[in-house]
Amino acid sequence: MDTRLDYVWLDGYQPTTNIRTKAQIVPSEDFSADVEDVPVWGFDGSSTQQAEGHDSDCVLQPVRIYDHPLHDHAHIVLCEVMHEDGTPHPSNTRALLPDDADEFWFGFEQEYVLMTTDDRPIGFPKGGFPEPQGPYYCAVGAHNIAGRDVVEDHWRVCREAGLGVTGINAEVMLGQWEYQCFGKGPKRACDDLVVSRFLMSLIAERSDMVFNLDPHPIQGDWNGSGMHTNFSFDHLRDVGGRAYIEALCGGFGRFHDDHLAVYGAGNERRLTGAHETASIDRFSYGASDRGASIRIPIHTRSNGWKGYLEDRRPAADGDPYLITARIIETVRAVHEEALQASG
Repeated sequence: MDTRLDYVWLDGYQPTTNIRTKAQIVPSEDFSADVEDVPVWGFDGSSTQQAEGHDSDCVLQPVRIYDHPLHDHAHIVLCEVMHEDGTPHPSNTRALLPDDADEFWFGFEQEYVLMTTDDRPIGFPKGGFPEPQGPYYCAVGAHNIAGRDVVEDHWRVCREAGLGVTGINAEVMLGQWEYQCFGKGPKRACDDLVVSRFLMSLIAERSDMVFNLDPHPIQGDWNGSGMHTNFSFDHLRDVGGRAYIEALCGGFGRFHDDHLAVYGAGNERRLTGAHETASIDRFSYGASDRGASIRIPIHTRSNGWKGYLEDRRPAADGDPYLITARIIETVRAVHEEALQASG
């Protein structure tokens, strides 16, 4: 039996990249299911905003392989986009992650809206709106929920593929959902998130739905979609301390604009200070404060001020590689002064 390989990569569209894919068959007797044995492939970069037509070949370098839960004898191959000489393409944000950052763990809270092909959230009545927000969050029942079958199918296939998708819940707006994706080490966490997005796009496509990551797809008194990014590292998990954490959070404030620059396009429509968001114009942090830029969770405070922090600013459409690289850079910039401030 031959083996199907679905290559997956991020294109060069700005300000928001898209997931691209192409597939090929390889003889099973020549394939060990190790990423090192996956053939390097290529694609037409002039069709993905990654090359000019007169020199359009881009290289797909396999970096991680997963079982493909939607096909028999198949794998998903996550790739970095490279130049012919082996250097990273400018669109290759994964290449920006440091190689010495495995102490950093990340958990993404990926919010999204399942939309019809005419850009309406599923469950919204034609030409109108449902009852105001309130009964939909973590709800049950057909009068409060739309799309659960798609959501459950997605969670199941993510687990079958070996992704770190640990939970799901209905969100505040009807047709809006969230899943949580966790990984130890930034590359693993981000890779799993990209592949989970790929799988959700396929699952939704089969049901004639659109997996929508716009930060605020429906104007009016409706919640937007974010990707709250939980992070921890050795000192935060093992030592922590209230003074250290508060100094660390305060240090993040100096880099507020740098973070927002890579936290997703259209975020200004979401970070308004309403609907459980901080204002895009002001950095803040607080204990259990869902209106803060960075929330100090009750788990961290009740565990001797050790654990993790939640950056609530990233938008649903954010590039996880850029987000995690920026968080790591900021932590490394302010860690020593936070230690000194905490005595």
